Amino acid sequence: MSAPDSTLSTAAWASTATARFYDVQLTLERAALNASIELVAPHRDELVLDLATGTGALLRLLAGRPGRPSRAVGIDASAAMLSRAPALPEGWCLINADARRIPLGDASVDVVTCAYLLHLLDEHERQAVLSEIARVLRPRGRAVLVTLLEPRGPVGRSLLAPAQRTLCRVFGAGSGWCALDPSGELVSAGLCLRRRRVCTRGYASLCLLTERA
Repeated sequence: MSAPDSTLSTAAWASTATARFYDVQLTLERAALNASIELVAPHRDELVLDLATGTGALLRLLAGRPGRPSRAVGIDASAAMLSRAPALPEGWCLINADARRIPLGDASVDVVTCAYLLHLLDEHERQAVLSEIARVLRPRGRAVLVTLLEPRGPVGRSLLAPAQRTLCRVFGAGSGWCALDPSGELVSAGLCLRRRRVCTRGYASLCLLTERA
């Protein structure tokens, strides 16, 4: 495998290296993934794009809901991750592609979900991904973004949060340990913040419901 040439490809390279073990920690993502689905509330006749789908965890949850969308696309830069995704409902598909260059047309998607990707990227890469999300969304289309926060609660604040900050300092952005609130980066990408929700079960996570400006 060639050396990664960007922050985003570094994240994809790391995903490929850990694809075999990724599903072990999905229980820690589940609460935030369910919250993001509830926030964005996709309809049966809407096209959903799950960006950085990984092994398809969010799509699995969405597929099990009544009135699920008839069409959904999962995109991930790691073919190894996608190979571990389960069979999807008819009309749903997976694409191996870069989140900075989404292979879908302008204003072609009703709903975008993007969980646990942005905190792996530097500011330049995040802006590229957010701009692509805005590009593919139809007018008034909705996107939900899930990022990592510092742990909450007495135990989290006293024990887990300091450890997470230390790991972030040691390993830096892209390590997966750095908390992120990207609210201030939305407007320049063409997205408007509509609602926010903090999840404390599993990974402490921030879910942002946005709309194409």
